[in-house]
Amino acid sequence: MALAAGQAWADVCTPDDQALAPGASAPGASAPAAEPAADPGGASPEAAAPGTAGSDAASSGAAADQASAARTSDSDLYVVRMDPDAAPPGGTTTVHAFIGNLGPDTTASPFTVVVTLPEGVTAEGPYFPDNCYAFQEGHRVRCTFPAGLPQFETATALVPVRLATTVPAPGTLTGGWVAVRSDDDCNEENNRQPFEIAVVETTGRE
Repeated sequence: MALAAGQAWADVCTPDDQALAPGASAPGASAPAAEPAADPGGASPEAAAPGTAGSDAASSGAAADQASAARTSDSDLYVVRMDPDAAPPGGTTTVHAFIGNLGPDTTASPFTVVVTLPEGVTAEGPYFPDNCYAFQEGHRVRCTFPAGLPQFETATALVPVRLATTVPAPGTLTGGWVAVRSDDDCNEENNRQPFEIAVVETTGRE
């Protein structure tokens, strides 16, 4: 999938840290002058205490710094649909779980890929990467990739599978899915794609 190299960054998931809460002072702003009390003897000690507004502004600035430090990267992971090669009943093929990063940032957190297989198909390792593991009786496989996938780069999990001897041929097995999840991902609309496996008749029947 080709994208323009000079595509503008779109901080769609970054909170607007320029916005201030209603009534809050901007960090570093001096406190407004106190209005004269209508009753000079009725002013509370708190109203006359110097430095209170400055302390509040400093606290707001510290909170903003902490929020900025905790922010994850702005990245957009997506799944590309790739149907595995056809296989006969009882045969094997490989699911390619192809993941890309539209950016604008390099991923700052790991991401997880989950492959869900059609009925009649069972995962059969070894897998890539080697941290992949099957669960739900081999019907699903989960793989984890580390942080550091740059913008416009890709990663692929390889999941070998075996078709049951009872699946009809010729035919097509549907219900397979590849999904990706990451704390950095700001667009979940492209995080899941289906795939199908074509079942062909076995050779040597003539």
